[in-house]
Parts: sequence; C-alpha cells; structure tokens
Amino acid sequence: MDKLNGIFEAISADGFSESTLLLIDKYVNDIRNGTEDFPRFNLPEHAGFSKGGAPLIGASIIACHATASLTASRHAEGRTGSPANWEIDELQEQLIEQWAKAANLWEDDSEQILIGEFGPMIAQGAEAKVYYKEGSTSVVKERASIYSTTQKALDAIALHNYLFPETAMKVIGFTRDSDGLMRIVLTQPYINCLRLATKEEIDDMVLAKGFQDNWNGQGVNYISERIALEDMHPANVFIDTVTEKPICIDCIVKFV
Repeated sequence: MDKLNGIFEAISADGFSESTLLLIDKYVNDIRNGTEDFPRFNLPEHAGFSKGGAPLIGASIIACHATASLTASRHAEGRTGSPANWEIDELQEQLIEQWAKAANLWEDDSEQILIGEFGPMIAQGAEAKVYYKEGSTSVVKERASIYSTTQKALDAIALHNYLFPETAMKVIGFTRDSDGLMRIVLTQPYINCLRLATKEEIDDMVLAKGFQDNWNGQGVNYISERIALEDMHPANVFIDTVTEKPICIDCIVKFV
C-alpha cells in the first residue's frame, strides 16, 4: 500500500505529470511481473487482472485514487459516511480520462479508427459495440459501463478474465461515444459458435467454478462466497465449435 499511497500523493500534488506517469507505469509493471499486489484482488484473481493489460491496471489505480480522494475530502468537511456512487463514478471517469489522455490511451473518434484497423461493426447492444474483420482471431469492443461505478466496471474485466481465461478481455484504450458515454476499448478472442448453451450446461460450467444458482434454479444468476455472476443466459454463453464446451463471452460479474 505504501507505493500505491505514494502514487495517490503524486497525483494530488502534480496531476498526471511525466514523473507521476512514470510512477504509475512502474507500479503497473510490478503488478504484471508479480512483485506487487493490488489490494482489490486475491492471488488467483491477480492473474485475470494482469491478463487485462497495462491500461486496465493503470485505470484501476486511478479509480482507486478517485475514491480515496473523494472520501478524504468528505471527511475533511466533517461529513460522515461514504460518498454516493454517482459522485464516485463522476470523479473516476474524470480522472481516468485525464490520465488516459496524458498516457496516450485516449481516442476522441475511436469508431472510425476501429473500423479502419479492426473491421466493421458487427453488433451493437446496450453494453458494447463489437468490431470484427473476417479471418481475425479476435474482436474489438467499445464497452460501456452498466455498473454503479467505473471501478466496478474495471473489476468486472479482471474477474471475467480470472473465471473465463479462454475469453479474456484486454484493455487497449478509452473513449467517449457520440452521446458522451465513456467506453472502455478492449480486445477479446473470436469464438466460433456451434450453438447456444443450455441452462443445464451453464449450471454445470459454473458449478465447477464454485458457483450455485442464486434464484432457486430458475434464473441466470449465480453466486459464490466472493463473486456474483448475472446475465448468464445462452446469448452470453456459447458452445465452442472446437471444444464443444460452454464458453462465456460476457456477463455481469462483481464482488458480492
């Protein structure tokens, strides 16, 4: 925590100066090399965190700083309790955007860049725009947060990677769409879908990972002692053409 607190102090004092960016990069590399831990995750989850790439780790550091800064300011003003989620999310987005621009991880017109580099948009939902070029081994997504804070959206990527490493997401940058909505830009392996998974196949897959149905066997939500899975319906879980086993493309995943 001493190094993390040192980064927080540097951001407060100097913003995202060159020296602060170097401190962040050093800590990110230490986490990826396994010589430093990030306090939000246990040891097995760290593998998923590292798989998410340096931009994911950097953004998570900034998000933690935003929460700590807001909480300290609130207490300095004599107010009790925690800040509201909307306050936390607003500051997390603001600081991540500032950091991403300083670290050359921000694109203002990402859609045209992604189409040119990765292929046309092949799908668009409430959570993500998906780009794919025929023959590529991966897709690119602009992922919007459906979580209460940006930190939880970043956590979800790390936890997905921990639970479903075969479809690990790797963050490559950040942007805002035409509506001003912040989006995380990431890559993910392209999966050839044999068919959609059945409820029973999904049950068996998550049971092997330590989860149980969280709705009396009738829903698409699952829970373990530490993590909750939601939205595990067949449209998010495919049977892979190669392995003929269920594979999770996306779901809502968060700490209990």
